[in-house]
Amino acid sequence: MKRNFMFQILAAFILAIIVGIIFGERATIIQPLGDLFLRLIKFIIVPLILSTIVVGVTNAGSIKKIGNLGGKAIGYFLVTSFIAIALGLFAGFVFQPGAGVDLAVQGEAVDASETEGVIATLLNIIPTNPVEALTTGAVLQIIFFAIFLGIGISLVGKKALPVQQFFEGLSEVMYKITSIVMKLVPLGIFGLLAPIVGTYGPSVLMPLIKVIIAMVVAVIVHVSLVYSAAVKTFGKMNPYHFFKGIFPAASVAFATCSSSGTLPVTMKNTQENLGVSKGTSSFVLPLGATINMDGTAIYQGIAVMFIAQYFGVELTMAQILIVALMGTLASIGAAGVPGAGLIMLTMVLTAVNLPLEGIALIAGIDRILDMLRTSVNIIGDASACVVVEGGKPEMAVKKGA
Repeated sequence: MKRNFMFQILAAFILAIIVGIIFGERATIIQPLGDLFLRLIKFIIVPLILSTIVVGVTNAGSIKKIGNLGGKAIGYFLVTSFIAIALGLFAGFVFQPGAGVDLAVQGEAVDASETEGVIATLLNIIPTNPVEALTTGAVLQIIFFAIFLGIGISLVGKKALPVQQFFEGLSEVMYKITSIVMKLVPLGIFGLLAPIVGTYGPSVLMPLIKVIIAMVVAVIVHVSLVYSAAVKTFGKMNPYHFFKGIFPAASVAFATCSSSGTLPVTMKNTQENLGVSKGTSSFVLPLGATINMDGTAIYQGIAVMFIAQYFGVELTMAQILIVALMGTLASIGAAGVPGAGLIMLTMVLTAVNLPLEGIALIAGIDRILDMLRTSVNIIGDASACVVVEGGKPEMAVKKGA
């Protein structure tokens, strides 16, 4: 099914280019198809963010039953995710994949001079009125509210169970709605990309090659430096032994682009090749599949820089900080969302007021990028197992080992 869907996206991408070349500016007649898709994406964002993050936090709240193991794992995931998106932003700055195109932006982007400073940006993450944040679609404020709501539900316990069940039900409903909307991705790509190619010519697609190069370099740096340092310093394991042991799972992830589908192989590799206890791997790996998205974080950073450069928008330090925070915090619970990479990118672009039309451009090479980011996610989950168990073996969950 996923292979067929990726074929549909590729076909829509190619067809949009052909239509744009043949019909030129007349291709703008199909722009409403793209606008329809963008409105549907915006339509699901707020309830999806709220429900998935609340559920993600409440589920993580059960880690107190296992002790410091869960706390260390979550802390490790958040730190590496922040490093990953910072690396993605840096790679986008160095490679400048979208530079030289400078398309006109029609009302979506905000003038950099009007953007708030860093301190004001940090303060504005805290909503004075959560209801207002929900109605206006203030993404960072919604994330902040959802995280604290999830923490509150976890602390209250049984009395808050109806509230938790409500959000679990809402998240399932939003997963289903998101799945329906994601089926329209090929139509959205066609409706958004054909007018761009028709107006500016096929040369506007050349920067996508630089996006792939930037992604490959950033992934290699993150895996070889961050994970190597982590498993050696905290996991007391030779990095060569680690990468050799997890290579089969990473290969499956690269081929299938599915973290959940790779989970049995990842568990087998971490237990048999890396010596991680069954108890630790059975807890940390599913948790990582829920909140650890280092590969996606790298992708977010590069994609945001690409789209900003592509449309001639100069990001301020405050906007870059928002991207870093969004890429880290929005990963909580988002891994289980259909089309998580696209949904998270939409969240980030919305938060910094960048044109959502950029999604259509990068979606054409998403399969290649997905192979890379899924592999990184799997390697990151395995490194967390090694770090958590290697640092303080007595904290490992021995039950079932």
